[in-house]
Amino acid sequence: QVQLVESGGGLVQAGGSLRLSCTTSGSGFSIKAMGWYRQAPGKQRELVAALNSAGTTNYADSVKGRFTISRDNAKNTVYLQMNSLKPEDTAVYYCSLKTFLLDYWGQGTQVTVSS
Repeated sequence: QVQLVESGGGLVQAGGSLRLSCTTSGSGFSIKAMGWYRQAPGKQRELVAALNSAGTTNYADSVKGRFTISRDNAKNTVYLQMNSLKPEDTAVYYCSLKTFLLDYWGQGTQVTVSS
């Protein structure tokens, strides 16, 4: 059974930083990609950043230059470093893990950026 546990969300002022963490557990699967998505109230869930097994990253235009996705294989953890946060970054952030068969999701962590 694959599990994803997120942490690191919270309340921050505009211009501040947060680092989200997502630790995975389980065995018997190969990771195709991991990523972070977010969903703001009344909006659809959107991709924020992704990192595939080859190490290639992909970012939403709205976060390029401010957010960085990285992975520590030894800790089975993927991170999202968020700098220069804006009120429009406020959302529930979800970690995702894509295998070649299934997609898995974390429970979400709230990020609130005050102006």
